[in-house]
Amino acid sequence: MGSVVFPVISPKGEVTEIYGRKITPNLRTGTPLHTYLPGPHKGVWNEEALSASKEIILCESIIDALTFWCAGFRNVTASYGVNGFTQDHIAAFQTHGVKNVFIAYDRDEAGDTAAERLKEELAKVGIGSQRVLFPKGMDANEYARKVMPASQSLAVLLNSAVFLEKPKPAAKEEPPTPASVIPLAAEKTIDAPYRIEGETILIEQGDRRYRIRGLAANTSPQVLKVNLCLQRGGVLHADTLDLSLARPRLLFAKQAAEELGLKEEIIRHDLSRLLLQLETLRDEGIQKALAPKTDAKPLSESERGAALELLRDPRLLDRVLDDFARCGVVGEETNKKVAYLAAVSRLLDAPLAVVVQSSSAAGKSSLMEAVLALMPEEERVQYSAMTGQSLFYMGETDLKHKILAIVEEEGAQRAAYALKLLQSEGELTIASTGKDPATGKLVTHQYRVEGPVMIFLTTTAIEIDEELLNRCLVLSVDEEREQTRAIHRIQREAQTLEGLLAKRRRQDVATLHRNAQRLLRPLAVVNPYADRLTFPDSLTRTRRDHMKFLSLIRAVTLLFQYQRPVKTVLYEGQPLEYIESTLEDVQLAEDLIRQVLGRSLDELPPQTRRLLLLVDDMVNEQCTQLKMERADYRFSRRDVRQHTGWSDAQAKRHLRKLEELEYLIVHRGGRGQSMVYELFFERPADPRQLFLPGLGGLKLVTHDYDGKKDGANERLDPARTPPSTGQVRPKCKR
Repeated sequence: MGSVVFPVISPKGEVTEIYGRKITPNLRTGTPLHTYLPGPHKGVWNEEALSASKEIILCESIIDALTFWCAGFRNVTASYGVNGFTQDHIAAFQTHGVKNVFIAYDRDEAGDTAAERLKEELAKVGIGSQRVLFPKGMDANEYARKVMPASQSLAVLLNSAVFLEKPKPAAKEEPPTPASVIPLAAEKTIDAPYRIEGETILIEQGDRRYRIRGLAANTSPQVLKVNLCLQRGGVLHADTLDLSLARPRLLFAKQAAEELGLKEEIIRHDLSRLLLQLETLRDEGIQKALAPKTDAKPLSESERGAALELLRDPRLLDRVLDDFARCGVVGEETNKKVAYLAAVSRLLDAPLAVVVQSSSAAGKSSLMEAVLALMPEEERVQYSAMTGQSLFYMGETDLKHKILAIVEEEGAQRAAYALKLLQSEGELTIASTGKDPATGKLVTHQYRVEGPVMIFLTTTAIEIDEELLNRCLVLSVDEEREQTRAIHRIQREAQTLEGLLAKRRRQDVATLHRNAQRLLRPLAVVNPYADRLTFPDSLTRTRRDHMKFLSLIRAVTLLFQYQRPVKTVLYEGQPLEYIESTLEDVQLAEDLIRQVLGRSLDELPPQTRRLLLLVDDMVNEQCTQLKMERADYRFSRRDVRQHTGWSDAQAKRHLRKLEELEYLIVHRGGRGQSMVYELFFERPADPRQLFLPGLGGLKLVTHDYDGKKDGANERLDPARTPPSTGQVRPKCKR
């Protein structure tokens, strides 16, 4: 009692060595902490692994080797101490064709000396070696317990192992003897031939045929539960078991041996080989599932040339608008520019987010689909709806620098909290309770989803989560009659022969833009005009709106990166590449933000604001005809419907919003319980005053380099462009 004992079992099932180690302090004082069987050491611990891999991890002790095993590294064996590498090890390495050995001895003087000596021994038989460098004074077990998780920390050390001796080139192998004439005693190979048919794996060992199903369902490295069928001749034995557990393997071997007339030892050896082979396949499947999905195809020379020609065109944004028109999207020039630039901002460390808000059938989905069609397929993730926790359990890098598009904001209401966090924090983390697959106990698992991500939503709702809305740019679709006529014209043209040909050309346009987007690099952007800009500051929410403006400038610069010189600055000895925003970039972003952000700051949704202006026109018209004061004029919901042509549901919803915000005053009518309205609104002379009159309109004031202001719409003087970043320039007077 008070000790743990590890047997060393040969492939034939014989116990060749026993290692014991005390685990109770002060047990039998005066006796050694470690002990082996008397006499020379025999056998190799975990010899089956030598055939599974040509690279082997060699530890100083069995406990260190088991540390690697528990961390998922099964190609591991152990010496019997620093002087315990025997001729049995050399013979086993040569027999199984080991090419390279990772020497994972303790990082102390004895371990380093033994590693140098071992390098020479391995080199004599043509085996290369690498030294795994633990921190000074540490062994594998101590390091794995201190640096968690062990699977990752040990992998880092293995990947950075130092070559002591390069492996010799492999000699040309003789063709294998056909399986039908290999005697049973020679069937030592673990890498048996296998083939995969759908979700079924078939492996043959001599006259025995194994069929494995359900491997793909194993998503944990600690579990290997499969449905296993062993067939020999016309007899078979099938069962569902966890191959990583010894007891189920022994039970399967015993029952199959009785039914198929084989020795139990043969089936046990087969299962050991299957275990190692299936572990490799399972781990490859897990890594493939967790790996970032990059399905981008390589560009041909002609495709790359056409994409670069587009990116280097000074009329790049005009060509974008032309191509939108070729794809069937008319009008909406500001919305198309802003949405396209927001999609480009996915490459920034703080991308923009966009909400397209409009009435039903106004074309918001068409705008989203048109923008997404010009973006690479591998860089967009699109859903119709999302559950509350769905974002937290996505792959760690599935959304990083991508576009997350949700067709209707209503379908993402339960995920609004996650979307807000993803937009503002740039990542999501959640702690969730689940079962440990090895012990069955409840444990806490942590999930992390990396950003940043560009969020793209559409909605018909007039009431949107305020916290989500103030993180986004709000685009309102043009619902005027002229836009409807233009859409009808495009729809009719699509039915003609020219429309059919244009539909075929759209794919070429989309392919060109996708290729151009693939060539964009996530370069750092420096704005030398940043300290010359001002922004409305009467509301706290403009703190976020100000960042939207600055991010839009960066997105413009990023899109034009092939027309900007790439500059380099040294930071702590490392070069950092960046591009600078130009005056034109700032002015373009200012023009766009002036048109978009004003509506974002408006207390009325776009459709409600539109109804208010239509009602104002109606009141002016009627008051002029009836020669009465506006304050004396009363109108009903029916009057509004007749004047605007809106449906009862539309009129009722938006009139209620105007009531709540006191743009309309409700009066009792003269007939029963009917209600009439009084308009309590005066249209300002300056159209900019329509949006948040308290702000005085949206004014983006830019300073010149003498610190003077010429007014709300002043432009930066191109003749007074500031010096490049990093040079000394005059301070702006405040």
